[in-house]
Amino acid sequence: MARWIGVVVVCCVSFAFSQSDLQMLLQEGDAAFEQHDNQKAVEYYEQVIAQDSSNCEALWKASRSHVNLGEFAEKDEQEPHYETAEMLARKAAQLCPENPDVTLTMAIAVGRLALMRGGKTKVSLSKEVKEYAEKTLELDPQNDIAHHILARWHREVNDLSGLLKMFAKVLYGGLPPASKEKAFEHFETAIQLNPDYINHHLEMGITYESEDEWQKAKDEYETVMSLPIQEPRDEKLKTLAEKRLKEVNDKLD
Repeated sequence: MARWIGVVVVCCVSFAFSQSDLQMLLQEGDAAFEQHDNQKAVEYYEQVIAQDSSNCEALWKASRSHVNLGEFAEKDEQEPHYETAEMLARKAAQLCPENPDVTLTMAIAVGRLALMRGGKTKVSLSKEVKEYAEKTLELDPQNDIAHHILARWHREVNDLSGLLKMFAKVLYGGLPPASKEKAFEHFETAIQLNPDYINHHLEMGITYESEDEWQKAKDEYETVMSLPIQEPRDEKLKTLAEKRLKEVNDKLD
């Protein structure tokens, strides 16, 4: 009897050490992510997934870092990162469908992949983007990124070509209704929740431009230029805002 007790204790200690090691790897991945080293972060998260394929935290965080790697990759290297991000996010969504970090990551990963695809696939993926962004807001109503995603969804679906809208109607019974009014509402909410987030103001400016609201677009781009850089992508966003600001000023002259 004592011998069996010893075996059980050894097994339990071994399991505890294993979980401790996985938690340490997650923490190392988080530290790398905070330092904007997404490649190293992915390596840590994937080590966790290799040992525990049902670890939702590692899955959604690895997806998040693959999205970031895709954003900064050369154009012909972007899609593999977005495909991997989608695959990881889908697995996390199957395992933890009520986790707002998971649903948000799914909306982002699918959205990035949709931008790389055309025609029918883009239409199909776009429906999922809306579904997962709305699910995120059900779970976390104060999530500014989910509002941002829905704002862009409304703008871009509203502006889809007639051909793609026809595909959507024939193949999927149509897309959910989209409007610029809803796009503005979601951007306004996102900005209220996180006023210093550069991309909220940039995309709001682009939306104003799409409605020929040049002065309002100018105001948003000037806000972008005045905000401090918080993450590496902000430099690229500021450059884009500066370019668009010049074009808007030409319209106002």
